[in-house]
Amino acid sequence: MSTRQRGRLVREIADRRHIDPFGAQVQIARATLDRWIRRYRAGGFEALVPEPRRLATRTDEQVLELAASLKRENPSRTVAQVARILRTATGWAPSESTLLRHFHRCELMGPTAGQPTEVFGRFEAADPNELWVGDALHGPRVGDRKTYLFAFLDDHARLVVGHRFGFAEDTVRLAAALKPALAARGVPAGIYVDNGSAFVDAWLLRACAKLGIRLVHSAPGRPQGRGKIERFFRTVREQFLVEVTDTTAEDLAAAGVDHRGALLELNRLFMAWVETEYHRRTHSETGQAPLARWEAGWDRRGGLPGLPTAADLTEAFLWSEFRVVTKTATVSLHANTYRVDPALTGRRVELVFSPFDLETIEVRYRDQSFGAALAHTITRHAHPKARPETVEAASPVATGIDYLALTAAAHHEQLRRDERIGYHALYAPGTEVTTAAPGQRGQVPGQLSVTDLDSDDANEGEVSA
Repeated sequence: MSTRQRGRLVREIADRRHIDPFGAQVQIARATLDRWIRRYRAGGFEALVPEPRRLATRTDEQVLELAASLKRENPSRTVAQVARILRTATGWAPSESTLLRHFHRCELMGPTAGQPTEVFGRFEAADPNELWVGDALHGPRVGDRKTYLFAFLDDHARLVVGHRFGFAEDTVRLAAALKPALAARGVPAGIYVDNGSAFVDAWLLRACAKLGIRLVHSAPGRPQGRGKIERFFRTVREQFLVEVTDTTAEDLAAAGVDHRGALLELNRLFMAWVETEYHRRTHSETGQAPLARWEAGWDRRGGLPGLPTAADLTEAFLWSEFRVVTKTATVSLHANTYRVDPALTGRRVELVFSPFDLETIEVRYRDQSFGAALAHTITRHAHPKARPETVEAASPVATGIDYLALTAAAHHEQLRRDERIGYHALYAPGTEVTTAAPGQRGQVPGQLSVTDLDSDDANEGEVSA
């Protein structure tokens, strides 16, 4: 074939698509075909066979073995430290990437090089109410305000014993989720939570102590023990929150609801999803529905759990702080002053109260009640942490009062009443102001002339009008 014919043929081959050995359609570039032709002419078919990869290292084996020995001698040594030692001892060292690849080939990196990897067992509580796991989840935005979900999960049955959405991740919202759970599901033997600000509050420790609950906090940086609640939150995000859209204040105004009503609706929808879907669907880990596993566990133990009394719950969810009684038999609590029994002067007493009512304070000393403290000075009616869920602003009402117009009218009336110079008295009755001719000074008939004051009589101190 001539050069022109061969070039035309190569171009046609390059324009077509071909099937490779794996069944995919490929297109070979003209430059690649030319390179293959040159190789075939130079060495035949053998020249077209790809060369095997060179696996032999180009670094001296003795240097690599010395590096491996240094690593084995002290597994805590980093690659950079081994390279630094080699340069100091031999005057040269391979690159750190070369040493890192060699250490991986010799299995000197990772868990096998140092301490053995910690293995976590698959723990599960043997019975219901043996352990509850609690945590908080960031929820959707309702009326431009962020929401938080507090939830408690039974470790044995995976049952959601308590839950509540709120506008804050604080102690009050945590209590709103935990108190109904205790009233409906009984008192657990222990509660396992993280180190969030709401879970380390002194109130939660007091509530658990009053009810006989063992409160356990996870170690910082070790979330493995809360895997069940985290997996539940993943289910909440994938099946519930994916159907909830964020709303703005304008959206709520258009729908005719406020923030409180929207939050109540969110909690109602979540409760319906939990009771209808989550509790009645077979759990992938236990093979049972959470509600069925919960009931089966109590049937095995001979009956449903005993519920705490209303008085016990009320006492557990009260807050308390300690104060020293002054010499005037008073104590102070958050800028408020109270009078107590004079017999407690100088003693450290416990003030028990509801966070929403700082006017009613019970005084206790050594677990003995000394009655209610008498309010002396009240400047705060609720605890600083007991912030309301929503602060609804009063809708403005048109009064029809024009403040500026009233001010202008008052100013006019004041000028009229306090006028000291009666300018109208300077004019004689029945006279009119005349306009003087150009170049002459105008004079009002009957008006006192200023020139009259310049007479000789004025120089003598006498003025006649």
